[in-house]
Amino acid sequence: MPEPEVHPLITAISPLIERLDAELVVPEEARDDDVPLLWEGEPLIAVRLPVKAPEGGVSSLLAEVADELGAPLNTLSRGQKQQAVLMLEARGAFEYRKSAEIVAEALGVTRFTVYNYLNRARD
Repeated sequence: MPEPEVHPLITAISPLIERLDAELVVPEEARDDDVPLLWEGEPLIAVRLPVKAPEGGVSSLLAEVADELGAPLNTLSRGQKQQAVLMLEARGAFEYRKSAEIVAEALGVTRFTVYNYLNRARD
């Protein structure tokens, strides 16, 4: 079965979307904060922009938490690492792409462990 033809507008904007770290979504799945793109007055596709990171992004939040806890994150005890993850979650660190991987690396744990810390706190 042949693949459906991609609209020329989508082909044209795809490099820009990738560079912006944005994503294309079909109009039926668009949210209020997505940007609809119209073609001849009809919604063709919507652009979902990435969540904007605060100045310095996740790295800045990691530095803040390390300062507050008084030690490099990878030297903390297990309980302190759990506390650090909760502090980061409260500050919105996990709203950004690849943040779990970044946090895991800073803590010296796996991404799976970071998710476990989050799940335990939410239960």
